[in-house]
Amino acid sequence: MTTIQTPVTPRELLVFEGARQIGADERIIAGTGLPLLAALLAQRTTAPGLKLIIESGVVFPEVVPTPISVVDPRIMHSPSRLGSLLEVLGGFVQRGLVTTGFLGGAQIDARANLNSSWIRRGAEWVRLPGSGGANDIGSHCAKVVVLTTHEKRRFPQHCDYVTTPGFLDGPGARERAGLGPLSVRVITDLCVFSGDESTGELELTALMPGVEIEDVLENTGFRPRIAAQPRVVTAPGEPELLLLREELDPRAKYFPERRTP
Repeated sequence: MTTIQTPVTPRELLVFEGARQIGADERIIAGTGLPLLAALLAQRTTAPGLKLIIESGVVFPEVVPTPISVVDPRIMHSPSRLGSLLEVLGGFVQRGLVTTGFLGGAQIDARANLNSSWIRRGAEWVRLPGSGGANDIGSHCAKVVVLTTHEKRRFPQHCDYVTTPGFLDGPGARERAGLGPLSVRVITDLCVFSGDESTGELELTALMPGVEIEDVLENTGFRPRIAAQPRVVTAPGEPELLLLREELDPRAKYFPERRTP
């Protein structure tokens, strides 16, 4: 019987906490990498009725480990439909048929807005890949989960450019923009931020094991609200960790810290 040789890493724990955000029978849109692994973990454990949708047009596939892009054939195994980006974003996301969207971003600000388009570097602007379907997902999904590493430069007070709307400029701004309410979680290798619609801001609600509030504040470019008693994120059990390491990502493509030289 295989046993765990090394403890769960911060990036793996990030994925497990992402999977915990998914309820039973949800329809999820996720890209490759950590979001896909979180969705597959949930599908194989607590949310067997989960239906996965891929931005490139793949609807309800049975993913074969481990895809490296949204057009990798391994992500297209046994789907209900091989469609198009337009079908997924227009036919599913914009019609409100997708429960939860997983996103990432170069910047996430204090009001949960995301930037993946332009970064200011002194007097110059640096062009990034852009929205893809991120704006549609943030605008039309009722729940958004952001998975990212925690660096101060990623968490400014205000994004240099807003690619994807969070709470925009504060309470009521989404409604004024014609958008629906939003539930948002930002999960990093240090902590979990939860969106508070009443204030239109992110709040520190959980810490990764061994992390202190001061560690989060030192690596965040704004002063977040802090819950009265932030919980500590629970580590996975051995069966769940083996599932991730041996079945879903056996070559550790998304966990370089686990690769052998």
